[in-house]
This record gives sequence, C-alpha cells and structure tokens, in this order.
Amino acid sequence: MSVPLWIWIATIVVILGFFIFDFYSHVRTPHEPTLKESASWSAFYVGLALLFGVFVYFMWDHQHGMEYFTGYVTEKALSVDNLFVFALIMGAFKIPRKYQQKVLLIGIVLALVFRLAFILAGAAIIAAWSDVFYLFAFFLLWTAIKLLWDEITDAPETDPNDMKVIRWLRKVVPVTPGYHGDKLTTKFHGKFALTPLFVALVAIGLVDVMFAFDSIPAIYGITTEAYLVFTANAFSLMGLRQMYFLLDGLLDRLVYLPYGLGLILAFIGVKL
Repeated sequence: MSVPLWIWIATIVVILGFFIFDFYSHVRTPHEPTLKESASWSAFYVGLALLFGVFVYFMWDHQHGMEYFTGYVTEKALSVDNLFVFALIMGAFKIPRKYQQKVLLIGIVLALVFRLAFILAGAAIIAAWSDVFYLFAFFLLWTAIKLLWDEITDAPETDPNDMKVIRWLRKVVPVTPGYHGDKLTTKFHGKFALTPLFVALVAIGLVDVMFAFDSIPAIYGITTEAYLVFTANAFSLMGLRQMYFLLDGLLDRLVYLPYGLGLILAFIGVKL
C-alpha cells in the first residue's frame, strides 16, 4: 500500500480541521450537551469514519478497505473502555458538566498526537525487526488476562490524584483550590497557578496514552499499514467526546464490556 506524502498531509489537516471546528462550534462556549446533540454528532463522526473506509476501498483495494474497517471497529470498542476512566477522572476532580467538554476535547487531541508518534515508531520497529510481533502478542495476552482478572476480583480503580505525575505537578506548580470558569491557568494570590481543570486535562491525556500501549499493538495485529493504523485511531477518537455524554449514565450497565475487550485482545495476541 503506497500512501503519497500529500495524502498524509491532507488527512492530518482535515482531521485537525474537524477538531478545530468542534472546539469553536461546541466547546468554546461552556455548556452541557443535550442527549440529542451528543447522539447526532456521534452518528455524524461514525458516518464520516465509514465514508473514509469507502474511500480506502476504492483508492486502494478490498483488502486494505477491510483492514481499515476491522481496525476502526476494534479501536472504537477499545475506546469505549476509556470512557470508564474518563468518568472516574471527572468524578475525582468534581469537574462541572459544562466544563467537561473542553477537558475531553483537548485531552483527546493531545492523545492523538502522542499516538501518531507511537504509530510511526511502531512502523519503524516492525520494518527493522519483524519479531517485535511476539512482544506485541505477549503484551496483549498479559493485558487481556489483567483486564479479566481485575473484573473478576473487582479490583478498585486507581484514583487519578494518586498518579505520580499529578502529585509531582501539584508540588511544582501551585494549583487553585477551586475552578475559575473554564480557564486552565490563572493568577492566584498574585502568582501564576494552574486550575484543577488543567490537572484533570493532564490526567486524561496520560490515561489515554496508557491505553495506546494496548490499542496500538492490537491494531498492528490487524494491519501493518501505518496510514490505516493512524486513521483508524483518529476516527475512533474523533467522536469520543460526544460518545462520553451519550453513554453517560449508561456506563455502569455495560457490565460485560471488559470481558468482551479481554477476549478481543487475547484473540489478537494469539493471532500475532
């Protein structure tokens, strides 16, 4: 699969354009999204992802089109698991609902940038050392076992405030005790300070990067094309903010999701 540089650039520009549009049209003015708004935009981004799959199908061939669709569905399923942690972070930092959109959108954009770096690094490692797939396989099997074990034993979730980076950040830079609108930084007692919104943003970005450690090897088990890996990740993340508000309140009912994701990761690990 040969992907010209101009297609890479055009794809990244279009994806960034959608994120910028999302920010100025929905996030810039703080508000709590309605169920209708969340559902309509979730459907829009899913439809956009499917249209891109059709583009891949006709631009290249049937095989790569199917690899993209398989990768997208896998990444979308794995991204739903992120929502549980997002909900935990929102609750731990007691973020008002009207400010949650900004934290989610910026956190997701940062996560996509980090994932692009992981994807390109993964492609370079695969090209230089094909046996890395065995490491991917063992990692996915370990992740699947841990996911299932934590669910069976009902292991408690990690408090975001206990993350080492978050504790270090609070020691290095002053953090205001309360929120100052949707500001990420402010002046507190005449000094520069971070708001809890910024700290929550860092937590979401770091958590999503951690999730990339299993999602990137998982999709490389489906396709080795870096372009398809990136676009499947990008389109699965693009509608994640809307999906969070759409599924908010229903997450506790998805009791079998961890089991399903564990089996998917185990299957890909065995395949590798």
